Amino acid sequence: MVNNQIIDDRDTRLSPLSPQDLAALRENLQEQRLFREDQLRRMAAGPSRTDELIRRRSAAQTEVRVKPAASARMVLADVEAALDRMAEGRYGRCHLCRRTIDRDRLMIVPQARYCARCQQVREAGR
Repeated sequence: MVNNQIIDDRDTRLSPLSPQDLAALRENLQEQRLFREDQLRRMAAGPSRTDELIRRRSAAQTEVRVKPAASARMVLADVEAALDRMAEGRYGRCHLCRRTIDRDRLMIVPQARYCARCQQVREAGR
């Protein structure tokens, strides 16, 4: 207790990330952004003759082309959101429980919005 108030550990715990960690994560996110932007540009560049033949064959084959673009757009949005959180000083906090996201998790999934526990809860609810 400080000044007769209970301090909630979720709100006051400092990020487990060092300045070097943050720099490495920022660089990783920026590289991911460039990769996804390039990927989407290539997908939008227009169909090749082979793509045109595939397009005529079936709706299922069309779905195979559309899903990667949608996935790339979703990952790009997650990466950009993580870079925004980093710029605003909110990076590394779980969107649900507000606790810090484990350093190891961020090193693997730098765009993570949720701690491992909350991510499991979200996936179980699907």
